[in-house]
Amino acid sequence: MSEIQEQIRELYAAAASRLVSQLFAITGDYAEAQDVVQDAFVRALARPGRFGQVEHPEAWLRTVALNIARSRHRRRMVFARLARSGQLDGGQRGTAGMSPDHVALVTALQRLPRPAREAVVLYHIADMTVADVAEALGCSVEAVKTRLVRARRALAVGLDDTADSTTVRPAIVNERGSLHA
Repeated sequence: MSEIQEQIRELYAAAASRLVSQLFAITGDYAEAQDVVQDAFVRALARPGRFGQVEHPEAWLRTVALNIARSRHRRRMVFARLARSGQLDGGQRGTAGMSPDHVALVTALQRLPRPAREAVVLYHIADMTVADVAEALGCSVEAVKTRLVRARRALAVGLDDTADSTTVRPAIVNERGSLHA
């Protein structure tokens, strides 16, 4: 086994479950999160020379997994439009062994627009700085801060046990009626 392969193996042992947890919070689908993280590690193994030059391997893997998840999401949306159904039945999502609070959080995160959900997960779950989140998402620090503030507001309402179902709103609606994060 090469030195790079050994480094990837050790990184997998140390970081895979953390990355799966972060991607689960973004995708809302545990199996999907496992798949995209596995695919990220496969890409690292496929390009050991390139991976060996990466300054922050876990951050690189997170970015690759996030990009894979985004690509899969776009493909699903294209398929949905082509099928003219507007929605695909996602089936039952794997939640075995997860606390009800964890499932409720992931469900609430799924109501957020994707950019806001990504910012929340990277900042609060991956414990990245706002600057690091901005770099990972390819946006400004101000955009990340705005997404976080709006997402927190939406999550506060969505996770409020005392709110009735008519007051729960998945995101902020701007003056044009568009969902915004």
